[in-house]
Parts: sequence; structure tokens; C-alpha cells
Amino acid sequence: MAEGQLARTVLADLRETDAVLSTMNAGHRADRWTTNALSTDQGRAPARRLSRQVLVTEQGTWSQPLPEITVIH
Repeated sequence: MAEGQLARTVLADLRETDAVLSTMNAGHRADRWTTNALSTDQGRAPARRLSRQVLVTEQGTWSQPLPEITVIH
């Protein structure tokens, strides 16, 4: 695997995370996209769980602060 690329094993979790976030965007509710909502909105719980799982798979542990990432669609 090239430096900076994610393992193929996390692809399913990333797709599921994308699906969760896409459903949240469907209602155009800006309150769900505030900084506070990122950690408290219950609708985001599945996305947070999946994201932690990806980080553990990629890094071997869950830690904060989060690593710097760049998302490319």
C-alpha cells in the first residue's frame, strides 16, 4: 500500500459512513452540521462508531487528537 492510502479492508466501513452522512444531508438541516453536533447528534453515532473502527484498523489504536486527513471524492 502506498504512503497515505487507506487499506482496502476499510472500504466497506467508509462506504457505510458515507451513506449515514448522506441521509443526514438529505433534510438540509444545518443544525446537524455544527461543530457541537459532530460529537453530540445521535444520528451521527453510527458514523462516529464506523470512523473509530477505520482509525483503529489503520493505526492500530484509537487516539486523539485525530490524524490530519484529506478527503478526495
